[in-house]
Amino acid sequence: MAVTEDYDYYHENTTFNYSYDDYPSVCEKGDVRSFVAFFLPIVYSLCLVAGVAGNVLVLAVYVYHKRLKTMTDVFLSHLAVADLLLLFTLPFWAADAARGWELGDAACKVASACYTLNFSCCMLLLACLSLDCYLATARAQGRDQRGRLQKLFTRRHCWKWCSVVWGTAFILGLPDLIFSKVMPTSNRNICMAIYLSMARGSKAVLEVVEVLFGFLLPLLVMVICYWSVGRALRGLPAESRGKKWRALRVLLIVVGVFVVTQLPYNVLKVYRAMDSVYALVTHCRTSKVLDQAAQVTESLALAHCCLNPILYAFMNSSFRQHMMKVAKKFGERRRKKSRRRRETPAEERGTEMSFNSHSASQETNTFSI
Repeated sequence: MAVTEDYDYYHENTTFNYSYDDYPSVCEKGDVRSFVAFFLPIVYSLCLVAGVAGNVLVLAVYVYHKRLKTMTDVFLSHLAVADLLLLFTLPFWAADAARGWELGDAACKVASACYTLNFSCCMLLLACLSLDCYLATARAQGRDQRGRLQKLFTRRHCWKWCSVVWGTAFILGLPDLIFSKVMPTSNRNICMAIYLSMARGSKAVLEVVEVLFGFLLPLLVMVICYWSVGRALRGLPAESRGKKWRALRVLLIVVGVFVVTQLPYNVLKVYRAMDSVYALVTHCRTSKVLDQAAQVTESLALAHCCLNPILYAFMNSSFRQHMMKVAKKFGERRRKKSRRRRETPAEERGTEMSFNSHSASQETNTFSI
C-alpha cells in the first residue's frame, strides 16, 4: 500500500541545447492527494462494513455448527480469516489517506506487511479452492483415484497446504515489512515502501513476483480446474440439464469476478514496475492519471474480499443449509429468552396470571425462518 507523494520530479530532455527545460520539472500532486483523501475513506468504509459482516458470518457458521469436515471447509475458514485480517488494516489506510500517518514506523511496517500478506493469501486460497473442486469432481467420476495429486491433496494433508499458502504469503509480505517507513511530505506524513537501498531492477522483480503469485498463478489454476469441471458437467445426462447449467453459470461468475476485480490492478502494477526501470512515464499529467488509476484499481481488487463469502460460501448449498440451522437455533434461543422474560413477572404475581400472557406466547411461537 503506497500513497503517492505531493511532488515528483521528471527529466524531459528532448534537445542537446541547455535551457531551463533541461532541469527536472516539479510535478505538483496536491490534486491527487485531495482525490485520495476523499475517495479512499469512503471506499474502505464500505468494504470494511460489507466484508466484515459476510466473513464473520462464515466463521460463525463454521465455529458454531458446521465444523471443519472437508478441505473446502478448511480453505473457506482460512479465506475468511485472511479477508478479515486484510479488512482490519483498512481503517489505518483510510486515516493515512485523509490525515496522514500518525502511528510511527513500527505500525507502518506491520500494517503494510499485513496488507500484502493477507491479500496474497486470499488469492492463493482461491487457487486451492478451485483445485479442491476439480479433484472432488474427478473422485466423483472415479477418475485418477491413484494419482499423486489425489493422494497429496486430502483432508489429512490440508494443514500442510494451508501452511504453504501462509508461508508463501509471509515471504511476499517481507519486503513491505523491511522497507516500509514513514515519509514526511509538505503537510503530512505518509506510510510507504522506500526501496532506496535496492536497484530499480530488484524493485521491479519484487513487483512482478507479487503479480505472479498473487494473480497469474491463481488465475491459471482456476481456469484449468474450472475448465475441467465444466467439461465434466457437460457430460451429465440430459435430465439434469438445469443443474448442469446452474453449476456452469456459478463457475463462470467466479472466474469472471476474479478477472474483473484483479486484472486491472495487476496490469497497472506491472506497468508501474516497468516504469521504475525504463522510465516510461515522462509527463506530469500521465503520472497523475496513473496514481489515481492505481487507487481505483486497488480498491476494486479489495472488493473481492467482500464478494468471497457470496461466491464461495453462500452459493454452497451445504453451507446455506447449515446457515439456516444456525439461524433457526438462534431464533429458538431468542424465543425462549423472550418467553422467560414474559413468564417471570406472571409467576411472581401468582394468581394474577391471565390468558393475556398466553396470547403473547402464541404470537412468539409464530416466528419462523
